[in-house]
Amino acid sequence: MRSNIFWLFIVIFSTEVVGNELVSWRLHGQSLELKTKVSQVTLTALTQDAIEVLYDADEKQIPSFAIDYDALKQNPNLASDVSVVEKPGQLLFTTAHMRAVVQKVPFGIRFEYKNNFLFAEETGFFNEPGKLGFRFRLQPGELLMGGGERVLGMNRRGHRLPLYNRAHYGYGTESKQMNFSIPAVVSSRKYTLLFDNTANGWMDLGHSQSNVLQFEATGGRKAYVVIGGTTYPNLLQHYVGVTGKQPLPPRWAFGNHASRFGYRNQNEVLETIALFREKRVPVDSIILDLYWFGAEIKGHMGNLDWDDKTFPAPESMISTLKQNGVNTVLITEPFILTSSKKWTEANENRALATDLGGKQTKTFDFFFGNTGLIDVFKADAQVWFGNVYKRLAAQGVTGVWGDLGEPEVHPKDMLHTLSNAQNMQVTANEIHNVYGHQWADLVTTALTEYDDNGRPFMIMRSGFAGSQRFGMIPWTGDVSRSWDGLKPQIELTLQMSLLGMAYTHSDLGGFAGGDTFDKEMYIRWLQYGVFQPIYRPHAQDNIAPEPIFHDEQTVNIIRESINLRYKLLPYNYTLAYENTTTGMPLMRPMFFGDEQNFDLLKIKDQYFWGDSFLVKPITDPGVTRIPIILPPGIWFDFWNDKPFKGAQTINYQTALSTIPVLVRAGSIIPSVELIQTTKDYSSDALQLDYYFHPSVTTSQAKMYEDDGLSANAIATKQFELLQFSARIENLDKTPISASTLTFTLAKSNDGLGYKGAPMSREVTLVIHNWQTTPKQVEINGVLANFADYDWDQDKSRLTVKIAKWAQNNVMISVR
Repeated sequence: MRSNIFWLFIVIFSTEVVGNELVSWRLHGQSLELKTKVSQVTLTALTQDAIEVLYDADEKQIPSFAIDYDALKQNPNLASDVSVVEKPGQLLFTTAHMRAVVQKVPFGIRFEYKNNFLFAEETGFFNEPGKLGFRFRLQPGELLMGGGERVLGMNRRGHRLPLYNRAHYGYGTESKQMNFSIPAVVSSRKYTLLFDNTANGWMDLGHSQSNVLQFEATGGRKAYVVIGGTTYPNLLQHYVGVTGKQPLPPRWAFGNHASRFGYRNQNEVLETIALFREKRVPVDSIILDLYWFGAEIKGHMGNLDWDDKTFPAPESMISTLKQNGVNTVLITEPFILTSSKKWTEANENRALATDLGGKQTKTFDFFFGNTGLIDVFKADAQVWFGNVYKRLAAQGVTGVWGDLGEPEVHPKDMLHTLSNAQNMQVTANEIHNVYGHQWADLVTTALTEYDDNGRPFMIMRSGFAGSQRFGMIPWTGDVSRSWDGLKPQIELTLQMSLLGMAYTHSDLGGFAGGDTFDKEMYIRWLQYGVFQPIYRPHAQDNIAPEPIFHDEQTVNIIRESINLRYKLLPYNYTLAYENTTTGMPLMRPMFFGDEQNFDLLKIKDQYFWGDSFLVKPITDPGVTRIPIILPPGIWFDFWNDKPFKGAQTINYQTALSTIPVLVRAGSIIPSVELIQTTKDYSSDALQLDYYFHPSVTTSQAKMYEDDGLSANAIATKQFELLQFSARIENLDKTPISASTLTFTLAKSNDGLGYKGAPMSREVTLVIHNWQTTPKQVEINGVLANFADYDWDQDKSRLTVKIAKWAQNNVMISVR
């Protein structure tokens, strides 16, 4: 055993840079400051589960954009119990959970989490002409996820990937470079490694050398962050503990969004919403593309104000929409054309990025015209651009769509001013990947200043590690309107969710191309959208993205899908609450169900929606049967209650009207009555669907409720947390009908209630898979009247009604 440990030590450190060694060290607060022959290195315990490593720490560097320092200051788990133990040849820098082992000669660092080895530097930091970065040793069999939006498969080991946010128009089943790269990996060894660098670069995941992970960049910050965990959800919680948690979106964000490229005038907007209402298809917002500020595609970008010819009375239009329960969302871009109405104003307010001389606005040509670029890093630009969003909010606009924020064109001979770093000037390449991230910060700051208790709604297609803390809702770019465009969408959202961006979603139906309407593909994409974080059909308007403009069968099928989306609002909103408080994604990969099964880590075509649902989208035409991998346990077909034994692959028969959705036995799913807009949302009539099976003797679920709008609801405890539980007893009796089911409704003390909460709720409990006539039903120990419950023999469903549930617990017993 000692021999094995010795050889492990040799493997870990034998490739360290010869000649570099530790000279001196000191512990300063949360940081271990190391002086080597080559540089100064600082290790900082950000939390008890995360350590930052900064090389050349004595030099002025671009600040971290990934770390949420404000949240860390408020973190009760701040690693205040750090210690350093010096041993022969080593320093042990330890938090409650993590340890960095610093080898003195040759200098190198390895990391452990709860006494388990994670990884080690290989040669560690390197700095060559035009390139700097880090090299780490990979272990045999180690799998790597992460890197942001890519279409490569779930395991990304073996790839060399660019770190440069760039749009991939019309992508399909493969893409190595897209709008939103994240310089981080999630390892099957339960660590996340974040390269805290914003510059143009690469991540080499064992491509050039199979056992080496290398991050490299053309310049920028010389730092990385190591985060450990015991499970993947635990690891993700620690990651968002460092990079920031996603604020809770407004409830209306979970409704249906009408969107296209684009609505060309005020009448078209109002008539579109009127048709949604006429056809009884729920909708909660309408998203206006670039025609709101100009009648043509080119020449108007940067106007940042209404075209008074096509939108003569915007505030009246917005008010009319609002009365109809529909929010208005506007596109904006960070480019100010020299032909736009705001060109002179933007220059006078020093809002635009400069040339390399640092004084003259840098102009350049791109598709939309000759332009400058807003310097979102500069205080002057933040004030000027922020005032645009405040003005639009004052008009009633409730959402922002930020487009082209990579930025789409970013000349390398452009300078930006970092006002958060003593006005440091940096080139476009050094700061490129964090442009969309900083833009999101600007928007959220401005809208919060306008209304400090409102929840900004912000869709963007580009960002960086930690962009979730600004409330960013990313979409997956200009995807091909084809089956090949639909196929990778699960992978994209799952990968982004592993790094905090849980609201990543696609243009439902596909965006780019398509000469004729593919009815089946469109239906399948919008059915998948029910179990996607944001429901937003969007496309070029040669084929209508909105279901209301298609044939009757398509409208009927998609109406039922959107109806389901609205009925499930309590379930989905609770998933959002979990994400905000813990980082847990809404869409969850299959390996979350069995972390020891590495085969599940590779699955990219099915997923969990929360804990209760398993979803298998249909991504090929003409499919009549489709294989579904079932985890252990019992699973019910959501559409007909047919049970399936788990731990097998089933061959599921499909229909055009639905996609395969299964429910885990023991699940308790809350839902509400159908509404046409979340403006009318109420949980005063609540349905609870409990999927009974004797193999699951205890079940628990919760339901989060607040006013749907207040930003501080969680912090001020202005919410209700409803709790549901089921317990099956006397299972040893024969027949099974002799057993007793006890179902409890309760309220947690965590919340204080909220304005507009129901004084009481009418609850309908639907018990699925109840096979026999109940002998007895009691509510709080009192025999229920026959009118209070009903058993449907054909469907094997028992329905129990509780007429008035107020504050006290309710206990339902069924035998």
